[in-house]
Amino acid sequence: MSGLGRRAAPVPALLTALLASALPAGAHAATAGPALPGGPRLRPFAYVAELHSDSVSVVDTRTGRLVGSVRVGDGPDSTAVTPDGSRVYVTDSGADTVSVIDTRRGEVVATVPVGDEPSRAAVSPDGRRVYVANVASDDVSVIDTRNDRVVDTFDVGDAPLGLAFLPDGSRLYVANAGSNEVWVIGTRRNRVVRTVPVGEGPTALAVGPKGSRVYVTNLTSGDVSVVDTRRDEVVATVGAGEGPAGVAVLPDGRRVYVANTAGNDVTVINTRRNEVVTTVPVGREPNGVAVTPDGSRVYVTDFADDEVSVIDTRRDRVVDTVDVGDGPTGVAITASRGRTYGWRKRDTASRPG
Repeated sequence: MSGLGRRAAPVPALLTALLASALPAGAHAATAGPALPGGPRLRPFAYVAELHSDSVSVVDTRTGRLVGSVRVGDGPDSTAVTPDGSRVYVTDSGADTVSVIDTRRGEVVATVPVGDEPSRAAVSPDGRRVYVANVASDDVSVIDTRNDRVVDTFDVGDAPLGLAFLPDGSRLYVANAGSNEVWVIGTRRNRVVRTVPVGEGPTALAVGPKGSRVYVTNLTSGDVSVVDTRRDEVVATVGAGEGPAGVAVLPDGRRVYVANTAGNDVTVINTRRNEVVTTVPVGREPNGVAVTPDGSRVYVTDFADDEVSVIDTRRDRVVDTVDVGDGPTGVAITASRGRTYGWRKRDTASRPG
């Protein structure tokens, strides 16, 4: 049962379905992936959380090949990578923990208890803090990355899901799916400075490269709210597909990609005009979205097909699919300024059969 399922106030069925963990029976201990010694490499990797196989797949975005897999906690829902590429933080929604993967060693090196049903995580731009949205306890846990311990917890709105920082790290935007609003948090004191009403069932957030706009997917109203960060108010609403979930902005800020989990496609939005320019068919129940550092590819997790669709952003069409584990949800890609470490082989031993 999801966190929202335990609440007295009902939520739309599509939102409940997205939030439901649907976890396999029993919990699995975090186990090591492949030992991966060696120096840094200059290509980014995509880290895919797999809800039903309790693992994270690693995809080399240069070759489009699956190169590793690491077992994590129960019901991994999202991944977040530190700016230097050395750590991946994975929300274990069924275990109320966050697994910390050391990308040089290819294994879980810490497990951090957080709130109830952690859903999404975001790393601060300076890499010192990880903020975790706990959907069932209506709060956000703050992890210090130096010692991987929770150093603060603060309340937010009803059923927090999406998280996104401004580029300077001064503010955190939190999408509260159950209360149809985005909370703006001042990160210096972790206090609410503004509340922004948006559409129904806000699920995910993406900030433009200049930090002037925040794009919010509203799962149940089927649209995207565009928030001006100077005024912290909605300045446009763009119709998307059916059940918009994950969202990402290209590095140049010109286009936004939205995964429509009930429509099996991705909506592409022109940010200058705030209008849809095309729709890209992908696999079944697309959820997470991430963009490569050069902006040439968009990675979309297809939850029901156990694969990742790769979109060429010049032509806006799928040019590759990558088979991953069972129930892929969140995906994150190493930043261009980070040090990305060489995954030498796929860890077939740690992947469930």
